[in-house]
Amino acid sequence: QVQLVESGGGLVQAGGSLRLSCAASGRTFSRYSMGWFRQAPGKERVFVAAIYCCSSTTYYADSVKGRFTISRDNAKNTVYLQMNDLKPEDTAVYYCAAGSVGQRVGDYAYWGQGTQVTVSS
Repeated sequence: QVQLVESGGGLVQAGGSLRLSCAASGRTFSRYSMGWFRQAPGKERVFVAAIYCCSSTTYYADSVKGRFTISRDNAKNTVYLQMNDLKPEDTAVYYCAAGSVGQRVGDYAYWGQGTQVTVSS
């Protein structure tokens, strides 16, 4: 019942910043926890960050702690991923997901199509 569309990806130099957005459709958006995952070529899709629907508790992968911030605006049906101090190893397709708080793909029921983030040295 939730459709997700990511945007905001692009090319950025190392040390730069990007903010990804994920626009959701559905009346029950505010009742879902939201997550961000990323997948580099030839790699598994891995957890990046999540935010709980009700308490706004957030979770981050160790690789992005202190650099990335997940947030949501329920009035706009949108979740964001603010990415600062980007590194080449952050290069990946970033996916927005809706479901439950967790660090596994299986914890989320709905997925967007992804947005490419490329960080150059």
